[in-house]
Amino acid sequence: MSEDLQSLLEKINRDGVEKANAAAEAILADAKAKAAEIVKNANAEAASAKAAAEKAAADYASRAAETVSQAARDTILKIEASVTAMLTNLLAKDVDKALADEKNVAALALEAVKGLVGKADVAVPAKLAPALKAQLAAQPELTVVTDDSLGTGFSVRVDGGRVEHAFTGEVIAEELAKRLRPDLAKLVK
Repeated sequence: MSEDLQSLLEKINRDGVEKANAAAEAILADAKAKAAEIVKNANAEAASAKAAAEKAAADYASRAAETVSQAARDTILKIEASVTAMLTNLLAKDVDKALADEKNVAALALEAVKGLVGKADVAVPAKLAPALKAQLAAQPELTVVTDDSLGTGFSVRVDGGRVEHAFTGEVIAEELAKRLRPDLAKLVK
């Protein structure tokens, strides 16, 4: 009986070891599968995080480039406006200087009324009125009137004052500046 018992014990031991080995292998296989799933999920999350980070970096770079582009455009516009204002002021000074000369104003007034039919009033600042009256005396259809609101230059009024054409320093300088702006804009850009 001792041999039977020994053999039974060996069989129980062998069956127990085999069951333990089988259970250990099942546990090990399950652990490996779970570990592989965890690694797979971690790699997927890392890839997703990397893609999100790369997209965020690209978006940031794009926004930064757009901001720099807008800042450059705004700077150019500010420079253009500043240079335009400076040139307009210079034009206004030069035009005002030219329109302070009675001979220039008389010549321009005669040119402005050339071809007009009927009477016209030429309005000028009071300081230019006496000299202009003397120079335009040969033109009976023209009446020189004073208007100190003009500053410099003159205006021609026809049809009883209902139609007025202004040739003031401000108007002429603005018109010159308007004509120069496109060329100035090309130079600034």
